[in-house]
Amino acid sequence: MITAWTRAAVALSLVAAFAVVGTPASASSPPACVAPVPSTTQTGYTVADPNCDVSGTPFVALAGARVYTGISAGAAYRIEVPAQWNGRLVVYAHGYRGTGTTVYVESPGLRAHYIESGYAWAASSYATNGYDVGQGVRDSYAMIGLFRQATGHPARSVIMTGASMGGHVTAVAIETYPRAFAGAMPYCGVLGDAKLFDYFLDANVTAAALTRTSINFPLTPPPDYQDQWRAKVAAMLPALGVNVGRPPTLTPAGQTWSDVVERRTGGSRPGFDSAFAYWNTATSLAPLSDMPFLFGLYPGLSGGTANIAPGNVTDNRGTFYRSTDRIWPTADEWRLNASVLRVRHTAVADRGLAGIPRVDGNPRIPVLSLHDIGDLFVPFSMEQVYALRAAAHGRPFVSRAIRGVGHCDFTQEELVSGFDDLTAWVYTGHRPAGDAILNPKAVASPAFGCRFTRGTHAYFVAPACP
Repeated sequence: MITAWTRAAVALSLVAAFAVVGTPASASSPPACVAPVPSTTQTGYTVADPNCDVSGTPFVALAGARVYTGISAGAAYRIEVPAQWNGRLVVYAHGYRGTGTTVYVESPGLRAHYIESGYAWAASSYATNGYDVGQGVRDSYAMIGLFRQATGHPARSVIMTGASMGGHVTAVAIETYPRAFAGAMPYCGVLGDAKLFDYFLDANVTAAALTRTSINFPLTPPPDYQDQWRAKVAAMLPALGVNVGRPPTLTPAGQTWSDVVERRTGGSRPGFDSAFAYWNTATSLAPLSDMPFLFGLYPGLSGGTANIAPGNVTDNRGTFYRSTDRIWPTADEWRLNASVLRVRHTAVADRGLAGIPRVDGNPRIPVLSLHDIGDLFVPFSMEQVYALRAAAHGRPFVSRAIRGVGHCDFTQEELVSGFDDLTAWVYTGHRPAGDAILNPKAVASPAFGCRFTRGTHAYFVAPACP
């Protein structure tokens, strides 16, 4: 990534060409890619050239559009305005970028559709990486002012959208600045704030209990805790029938674990077996890429802080783990709950923009979301958490279930349909259709997710839609 930038001869004086508010870039003569420059706000950070993608490919305007790029307050940004602009703006929030110290901006997946439909769009790199939702909110909101400054024209209305962690950014932004936005489309989003990390806890402590592996949850992990955890995981895997980098061959304990995870991620639903196999074949994020995916997300590795909260935000003291849908728990379920490690939180989702910001589910505007029902990184249950909170506030929310197993695995048709239906809702008042995600019978139906799924999603295996 850096190699492409460093090949270009550059001096820090060139930063002025795109600092604070950049000049329009021409599609016929794209600017040369330049090396990342030191951040003016974050010690040790660098900011990548917004005129280039991380591959080194220059960022140029689509036909008939005009782009503006720049760096402001330590964050790179991009803006694109169609020739026949309808006066409306989409602000796009990107997802989790790991913990590296170079920030970079990317274009939204619906970029071409926005421009073709007359919408301008704007996106920020954020000034930090990591799970810093608060910074994402501040920098995304700042794009509204930067858009006016760069183009000389204010937007008549603004749609907020974002993927994954960017969905969390979106949900918090529309509650923090309720008058700034007309509508919102989070997708594959962390709409349940700290509930995401509760799920990571659930998956790991139940795996340990079912395999009779003794684990702990250190609030201040020692330096060698990753190695300690590797040894614990190595003991669990054979008892579960889960392999590193290979499809699982589940033991009875492993099948029970799968059943528990299914219920903790949204309930019985089509295609879950294929989703469970997919995510247990995938290896986890670095530096824990030597273990199956979910095990590398154990919150105990960071003391439950996600490396940003002031204390442990996870808690399972009131959670009763189910592996069946029977009315009364089975004897095996009682035994599991008696043996599982219980963890108490020492911090909670933040009411402001610090730590892990809370999502109240109290939007004052239309919100339409999409989520893969087989996503086990940011699970489908995030939609249900948000739906319950929004219903408690009497707020509008439409959720669409997509029959995929990946994270943010959507076709263009699915995203376009969602965006067009959201904007029609915003500007006409006609609420679009969604799925009954809080109805267990609807979720368990073999046809669940069929209504809004368009195209084929790799690795999702379930009976064909009627």
